[in-house]
Amino acid sequence: MAMTMTQKIMAAHSDLDMVKPGQLIMTEVDLVLGNDITAPVAIEQFKTLGYEKVFDNEKIALVSDHFTPNKDIKSAHLCKEMREFAFEQDIEHYYETGKGGIEHVILPEKGLVLPGDLVIGADSHTCTYGALGAFSTGIGSTDMAVAMATGKCWMKVPDALGIEIKGEMGKWVSGKDVILYIIGKIGVDGALYQSMEFYGSGIKNISMDGRLTIANMAVEAGAKNGIFPVDSITEEYVKGRTNRGYSIITPDKDACYNSSITVRLDDIRPQVAFPSLPENTRAVDDVGDIKIDQVVIGSCTNGRLEDMKTAAGILRGRKVHRNVRLIIFPGSQQIYKECLRAGYIEDFINAGAAVSTPTCGPCLGGHMGVLAAGEKAVATTNRNFVGRMGHPESQVYLTGPAIAAASAITGKISSPEEVE
Repeated sequence: MAMTMTQKIMAAHSDLDMVKPGQLIMTEVDLVLGNDITAPVAIEQFKTLGYEKVFDNEKIALVSDHFTPNKDIKSAHLCKEMREFAFEQDIEHYYETGKGGIEHVILPEKGLVLPGDLVIGADSHTCTYGALGAFSTGIGSTDMAVAMATGKCWMKVPDALGIEIKGEMGKWVSGKDVILYIIGKIGVDGALYQSMEFYGSGIKNISMDGRLTIANMAVEAGAKNGIFPVDSITEEYVKGRTNRGYSIITPDKDACYNSSITVRLDDIRPQVAFPSLPENTRAVDDVGDIKIDQVVIGSCTNGRLEDMKTAAGILRGRKVHRNVRLIIFPGSQQIYKECLRAGYIEDFINAGAAVSTPTCGPCLGGHMGVLAAGEKAVATTNRNFVGRMGHPESQVYLTGPAIAAASAITGKISSPEEVE
């Protein structure tokens, strides 16, 4: 039976010649990930199950990013619990405040994920790493506990949704607009427990930062994972980040997809996802007059250098609207430094933005940007569920960094063309 990229990676990690959708398999993992919310639960389970040592201290990554810098005593305790476990187990890849950033930004950045890898993480947006040609997916904290001890995880082989990408993106269109457009077409359950397998001539026109954004939000369509083929852009990205070898996995020519769609990049305008689901998308031209109170630019979805560059280019020499609070948080310390060198941080501050240390805080309504009742926010984050960024009567509109920056200037949801 012919296999997709995801299925071939899963087969290779379970010592099988082939796998098929629906099959339950035991896989060996290349990396296990946890954060300050999920890892403490996994650590408790690890100890309850009687485990004493992790299977490999170089194949576990623990990152404090959700409620850090610690927002209260409870979050401080969770981080302390994870920190003590990391030190006790001599976890090589442990990152906390000031030493890393947002988990799904720093793992690719530091070369911890490579093409052909199988990565599991106790966070739903672990699917981000499919941008590098890896199979990566979110798991529960109990699965994380067992995987930390054994290096293995039970999985069900997913079916596949083939997504052919054609054409080139317009000036203000980014990876965020592409994935919002796709989710708007297929819905939040349109790829339920399937792998979203991207292919086609248009992929070469999507940057690595754009691919990471697209793969990151595959889970917002219900997908098990999203995955891109490895090309020269991928290889250029991973070059120099690690000495570890990697495998370039390609789908069989007659790989079977449960269904397929074609996406023409030329047809996509900058997108806005209305409350309270990522599928409620429409082109920015069709938004109407919606005044806003806050703009957030950053997160594991849009906190990379390309996103910062886009926002800085729009904000430079302009001022944030008097009725708007603009919060910007680069995704990692490295990106923060690159923004400093490029002058982006000065552009942000001169415009009237608050620039934060790398954190997930605003995205999940944890801290550093919580919304009050009745407030409306434009955010480059990945979810706009009821109460996602604060009060259940607040509203979140998802966009890419171009619309977000333009909206911060005008005080309403706006196309970047309006401020050019």
